[in-house]
Amino acid sequence: RMGKTVSPQMLSFSQMLDHSQTGNNNNNTCSHYSKDQALIFADGILMAGSMEALIQHLVPTDEYNPDKTYVFAFLLSSRLFIRPHDLISEVCQVCILQQNLSEDELRKEKLGKFGPNIIQLLSEWADMFPYDFRDERMMKKLKEITQRILAIYPELRPDVTNITHSLVKKLNELQNYEEELARWNSEATLRSNTQEVPTTDIMEVCPSPLELAQQLTHIELDRLSHIGPEEFVQAFSKEANTKETTYNDMKKTSNLEAYVHWFNRLSYFVTTEICSHLKKKNRVRIIEYFVDVAKECINMGNFNSLMAIIAGMNMTWVSRLKKTWSKVNRAKFEILEHQMDPTSNFGIYRSCLKAAMWRSEGAEAGSKEEKIIIPFFSLFVKDLYFLNEGCSNKLPNGDINFEKFWQLAKQISDFITWQQAECPFPKNDKVISYLLTSPVFSESTLALASFECEAPEKSFEKEKHKQLKASASV
Repeated sequence: RMGKTVSPQMLSFSQMLDHSQTGNNNNNTCSHYSKDQALIFADGILMAGSMEALIQHLVPTDEYNPDKTYVFAFLLSSRLFIRPHDLISEVCQVCILQQNLSEDELRKEKLGKFGPNIIQLLSEWADMFPYDFRDERMMKKLKEITQRILAIYPELRPDVTNITHSLVKKLNELQNYEEELARWNSEATLRSNTQEVPTTDIMEVCPSPLELAQQLTHIELDRLSHIGPEEFVQAFSKEANTKETTYNDMKKTSNLEAYVHWFNRLSYFVTTEICSHLKKKNRVRIIEYFVDVAKECINMGNFNSLMAIIAGMNMTWVSRLKKTWSKVNRAKFEILEHQMDPTSNFGIYRSCLKAAMWRSEGAEAGSKEEKIIIPFFSLFVKDLYFLNEGCSNKLPNGDINFEKFWQLAKQISDFITWQQAECPFPKNDKVISYLLTSPVFSESTLALASFECEAPEKSFEKEKHKQLKASASV
């Protein structure tokens, strides 16, 4: 029975990728290729090859099974060159040619372990990149291949059923998540259109900074867990705007974008909460409250909320409130800012992240809190962007630069590990609803609110205030 070996051990995935690059796993020589389709290895590590040879290296035979780290790295990055539904068609073609599947009389003895091996490949694909199968062309191909294999290996039916069940479950979860996001967004829009002045504040809804940090962590992990690893690569792919591009071919990066949108909302939420208090002592209270929330976020490994809160407090409309800040305990805020200092390419934050990763790797199985790592997301995306821009996809001879694929896979495999963390804190729906739907001010409303809190002093502020009042006809 191969059912046991099919489910991927995703948690140790980045460790697996480390090993694969030391040459332990990828020592498959290119004996089963024709000469003109060679792959280039250095010290047992796959470095480059033509697209045909790389596809061939993906397809199992009776005695060859592609290494799992290769499957992940190739499926992740190949979409820079070929769309998943075209790739699965190519895989079918290679199988048909290599195994003579078009023969009328196909016998299991002749094919050997090819059947279980190809089912394992499809299972890994469905497990690592389930969102690829939202495309009905992918589903159709999957059905075609598996039916063909089942005709020869009827005993593999439970494995095929597993693949389909698991896919349907994941795609339904995604659908539910997207519907829930749409509901939150429309409620937020409705509330911001109908409510002029905030009637309550976050400290009334959630007096405890620790509890607010826990609810932020719930939101973060929920959004993080729904991003498909391929979305990072799809964000880089240069879409040709041809007439033939159908809806299915469009870049699928919506969960990644929703997560960036949440970061921006949280920053503006913090600024809105501070600027909507006309009394200075209330503003001081709320700034100190958010400083405490941010501190709890650091302790939890929630760097994304931490950064969003700091960004909110650093926005012009809050940072200009000199009289307010003079009453704030600056020392605590400066400790936070130090953690997120952008100099040396966020060196201090990167050390904190490393420490959190060590803590997470060393955590006991039962300790869910220590497993949490929520990276500062836009910096993570920026690192991937620079890796993508800094290494070419192809070598001068036209071969694909697989060394780059390994690097992308390594970074994204860390992310997959972080996505698996479960949120161990009790959920407070009332607080989550307030965080996701309470109205946040636009730039101009924020500016007006800020000038209400502390009158403009500098000449450019006075000018800005005059313009804003005129356009708001105040």
